[in-house]
Formats: sequence, C-alpha cells, structure tokens
Amino acid sequence: MAYEDLRDWIAALDRAGELKKVRAEVDPILEVAEIADRVSKGKSHAGSVGGSALLFQNLRGHPGAQLLINQFGSARRMNMALEVDALDEVAERIRGFMDVKSPQGFLDKVKMLPMLAEMGKFFPKTVSTGPCKEVIERDKVSLTQFPVLQCWPKDAGRFITLPCVVTRDPKTGKRNVGMYRMQIYDEQTTGMHWQRQKVAAEHYRERMRATQEAASARVDVMARSSGGSVLVEGERPSGKMEVAVAIGTDPAITFSAIVPAPPDVEEYLIAGFLRQKPVELVKCETVDLEVPASSEIVLEGHVHLDELRTEGPFGDHTGFYSLEDLYPVFHVSCITHRKNPIYSTTIVGKPPMEDGWMGKAVERIFLPLMKLTIPEIVDINLPLEGVFHNLMIVSIKKSYPGQARKVMNAVWSLGQAMFTKCIIVVDEDVNVQDVGDVTLKALNHIDPERDIQFTLGPVDSLDHASRLPNFGSKMGIDATRKWPSEGFGRPWPDEILMDAKTKALVDKKWKELGLE
Repeated sequence: MAYEDLRDWIAALDRAGELKKVRAEVDPILEVAEIADRVSKGKSHAGSVGGSALLFQNLRGHPGAQLLINQFGSARRMNMALEVDALDEVAERIRGFMDVKSPQGFLDKVKMLPMLAEMGKFFPKTVSTGPCKEVIERDKVSLTQFPVLQCWPKDAGRFITLPCVVTRDPKTGKRNVGMYRMQIYDEQTTGMHWQRQKVAAEHYRERMRATQEAASARVDVMARSSGGSVLVEGERPSGKMEVAVAIGTDPAITFSAIVPAPPDVEEYLIAGFLRQKPVELVKCETVDLEVPASSEIVLEGHVHLDELRTEGPFGDHTGFYSLEDLYPVFHVSCITHRKNPIYSTTIVGKPPMEDGWMGKAVERIFLPLMKLTIPEIVDINLPLEGVFHNLMIVSIKKSYPGQARKVMNAVWSLGQAMFTKCIIVVDEDVNVQDVGDVTLKALNHIDPERDIQFTLGPVDSLDHASRLPNFGSKMGIDATRKWPSEGFGRPWPDEILMDAKTKALVDKKWKELGLE
C-alpha cells in the first residue's frame, strides 16, 4: 500500500533499518549540512552506498522540531520510496501503458476495461480537509519557526531546498508541481528560483503576456524583460500570480516534483501512478490552488509580476556556488501545518549525494518515454559526476549514416534534456553503464575533427562557464563505428576477445590453478 504521508514513510525507513535518529543538539546553520554530506558519501550498516536517512530531533533554536534529510540517498531507499524491488518495474508499467493500441472491435474494448479502470485510480481527488490544516496561521506568519538550513558557508542565507511548488497555467488551468529552491529573505518573503526554462517560470511569463492585448506588445514585453528575467524600463506589467508550497509530502509526491513531465501532465497524476493510489488534495485558505492534504507544512502566497530581487549565491549540485541573479519574490500570506510538523529538506553539492539517486531514478523510469520519441535508443547513462546536465552517454541501434547526429539533436529537443552539455553516442554493443568501457571504446573510435559537433542553445542556469547566463554551446560526440557511406574507407579492426573454447577450458581449471 502507498505511504499515507511523510510520517508513514519515516516509520517504514525506521523498520527497514534505513533511519538514524540524531538526538544530540545540532545547528541548522551549516552543521546539519556537514553531517548529512559526510553520511551521504558513506555507507549504511548494510554496506550500501549513501549512508542512512537522518531524522534530527534536537535542533538549536527550534525546540521540539524534527528535520528529515537524506531520505532518498541510496539505491535501496529510492526503490523503497517508489515501493518496488527495482526501478525497472516502474519503467515496465510505463511501457505497458504506452503499448496499448486503439481497440479494433468490441472484444478489444472489453479487454481494455481493466486497464482503463486502473488508470482511473491515479487521478487526484479533492477532500474537505486534511492533516495539513491542523494549524492555520493567517496573522503575523513567520518562516523562521521552521529549522530551514544554511548549507554552505557562502550561501546567501537559509534556503528551503525540498519544496513542492504549485502553480497554475493561466491558459489551461492545469496545475504544475515543481521543485525550486527558496531563499528566505525575512519572515514573510523568499526568493523563487524557478529557472527560466521551467514550467512555473512559463506560467509567470504567461501572466505577464496576459497584461498585454496586442501580440506585438506581448513580443515586446518578453524581449525587453528577457523573458521575465530583468525588470523592464518604463511601464511594467503589474499583477500577481498565486503560488502554494508543500513541504514534507509522501515520497512519491516529492519525487514527482522533480520529474521532467510533459507540461500537460500534472505531477499529482504522476504521483498517483507511482504510488498506485490517488493523491488527496485540499484547497488552500488564501489562494485558488490545491495541495496534498497530508503535507507537513503549506505556504500560501503570491509573486508580483513587477518585482525581482537578487537571489543567491547557493552551493549547488555542480559542486560550485551558483551565482546570484534576479528572481521573483514569494510573499507568504498564510501558513498551515500539522501539529509539531516535521521539516523535510536536502543538501546538494559535490556528488555522490541524495539528489544523485533521485536523478538516476528519473533516468531509469523515463527511458521508455525517451525511446517513444527516439526509438533507436538502447540505453542512456547520466553519470553522477556529470551532475545530470553535463554529460549523457547514449547507445543506439545504428541503421543509417549520420544517425548518431540525428539522435544528439533529438535529445536536445526533449524538455530538460535541452540542457545536456555533452552527449556521447555509442553503438549498442557498448555498455553505457560501464564508464570504463565507454571511455575505451569512445576514445578509440573517434576522429575528433570529424566526429565532434557543436551547437548553440539554452543551457542550464547553473552553468557558470557559459558565455551568457542560460545561453551557450553544447557538444555532441559520434563514437559509433563509422561506415563507408559516412566516408570511412579504411578497415575497421576487430575487438580483442578470447575464443569461447579457451575460456571454457580455463574455467574448468580455475580452482586447481590456486589463483584465488
């Protein structure tokens, strides 16, 4: 059965021996982060990489508060979070739905009924109230009541790092749940670090466009404001955009906030699919949005269309500080929470860390969707050291000349994959999960001038090396075997492999050789 809430999930971690409770006093300023960093790079009692989940129960300046961190920080806990033995089980379920063909007759329609019934149970449902309404604060709301972390010494302050940020598309009315860090400025305001290409940022721009009647005026306001990233001179679009933030949700909802879902697919539906049970939602008190009823903490408020403020620097998953920049400001109008809420958070930095396991889960689960668009793909690997957007290794079934370059451009056209700085394409006989094998084969197979191509386009906001913020170059490497039809006329050598007969002979003799 799906975890009912964060507390149910914590209890499951405890039963599985995956949770350490820290009762010694610890400061949420830097100290919690240093402890979590060491644990995330270590091993659990069972020897698995990633250490244990941590529940801090004695936080300096916050008597009675509890803080959960590193909940997703190992392969085992990521599987537990999605209630599977292996992430490929989720991928297989996705493939099952994608393989459904249009019914050709009455019997086909009857056969589809069970699957349609199963799909129906994934849709979220609204309930009248929930645990997140146990305490409702409208007057003199304060964010300082929660043990929000400062993670690194040069961070601009405390940051909420694991929020489920809910916005609504002004055109379609569809909700989006994204995860964007939030720098706390004071008791009632935070930064809202939705990067330029993220869905919430597009909702913000749609609100800006809606203030202009003529298409030319909409084009003009986007150009003058660089897509809402700078304050325009002269007349500015005015108005507000409603936002809600859920902190401390069950693991499927938290994970769904980071997945690269198509804009038309609500993350609440994805969470329902992952947990095999609908997400129960409640309406907010002061904004027209719905949040998970079992959330530990809910922040309600809005951002102004004519207000930006410096946000950052922030120690990021690249291993470097992301630089300060202008972002919208979130004004909190109401806070609701459970009694004695548990604050859920994370820390990012040099891998391996908790977010790396979440990223690998995204890689495995959404490979079928990637194959739907690029069917020649066999497998992909986003190495942890490439911090998701710096390196993608792709193996393909090559069928025609130039196909590797076609795949590169197709990857750069896929949602958040547009940020991939380097793509290496190899043949299907290369194990992309074995970086040693990839290194050997790729470096042997390429002629750099011939096989490397560059292109310009959007890059991740965290890329400090790009020529401009959010815009720069990307590189693709065609490390597949070259064909005569691609202009390669030389012989291609065979790979060194021992013959099967000799290998079998040595296998039989291995024990008597006494080499172990």
